[in-house]
Amino acid sequence: MNLDILNPKIQEFINLNIGVSVSKLALQKNPFPTVEWILILNQIAAKSKAQDKLPTWFAATNIIYPSKISVEQTSSEITALHKASIVSGENLIDLTGGFGVDDYYFSKKIKNVTHCEINSELSKIVKHNFSHLNNKNITCCAGDSNEILSELKTKWDWIYIDPSRRNDTKGKVFMLKDCLPNVPENLDFYFEKTNYILIKTAPILDISAGINELNHITTIHIVAVDNEVKELLWELNKGYNGAITIKAINLAKEKTDTFEFILDQNQELPSFSLPKKYLYEPNSAIMKSGGFDQVGLFYKLDKLHKHSHLYTSDELIPFPGRIFQIEKCIPYNKSEMKIHLENQKANITTRNFTDTVENIRKKWKIKEGGNLYCFFTTDENNSKIVLICNKIK
Repeated sequence: MNLDILNPKIQEFINLNIGVSVSKLALQKNPFPTVEWILILNQIAAKSKAQDKLPTWFAATNIIYPSKISVEQTSSEITALHKASIVSGENLIDLTGGFGVDDYYFSKKIKNVTHCEINSELSKIVKHNFSHLNNKNITCCAGDSNEILSELKTKWDWIYIDPSRRNDTKGKVFMLKDCLPNVPENLDFYFEKTNYILIKTAPILDISAGINELNHITTIHIVAVDNEVKELLWELNKGYNGAITIKAINLAKEKTDTFEFILDQNQELPSFSLPKKYLYEPNSAIMKSGGFDQVGLFYKLDKLHKHSHLYTSDELIPFPGRIFQIEKCIPYNKSEMKIHLENQKANITTRNFTDTVENIRKKWKIKEGGNLYCFFTTDENNSKIVLICNKIK
């Protein structure tokens, strides 16, 4: 950690170049020869990335940033705040501390937080930053987290883990056993130290695969921000062997949508119908959750087809996702497409359909954008249809 980077003139230069292309800046001569140019460029790139994702860090003075990739991989403040709402108690240990965003928010709920980070340089940076964020109840420990966990001889209220994929797993199916630390392998050891574990995983992890690898799962949170799934959170409770609750959460500036259900293999099926007046498309968190039947039943909506995951009703109801008014429902054939959509401008979505958006646009010369929304899908009679809609929400 090079504290010379905090020179007021260098900090002023960094702030003046937020958002500027680092590749272009790299061609310039370093105006501060006492500090490596690459270090200054990295601060510009990483702080630019933090502007929207980490506004607390961005607004603070004398913050040192690690590599841009570390900032890209860290939790956003909005997701960290959600994680903090899950935990409670006197103490928590984070076995994979990283840039410390989650721990900063855990420390608002937990009296004592321990940040473990195997990268000693990153651990120093995080400790420095916490002091400038006026945080006094996080202890930073550099080293192997399992060794630290053994040495501290503490019974923890919570253990938090954000395992990272090993480099040699590229291209393979994402499994928890392929990550560091190997949570399934260490789970018994962790439960010697706590009764409650919270695990964060990337959204590409298959939920059923995670369930097969882990024990004692009480709740799985699928967390989206502005309709993009960002992470999965797995709550584990020592000794628990009951039903698993799935929570699909979409965090947005105006409001948070939450839909939850119990994972049940004997799930009742919703009713099916041809398109009615309104069309409903679940948000991305619900789509990731697999709760396609549950959401239809809960909101008393008819489903268009078993595999289409689109819903319809005659009466408009609040719904966690996009809502449209159906203006036309046409069969997908040459004559209807020529009349209604050829050479038009429209937003296209496919659900349970034989062709791709790209091919549909090319075939019918449909330009992207505009106020028209078209869903190419399959109805309950297995007929290919196009729903031409106006967006309500």
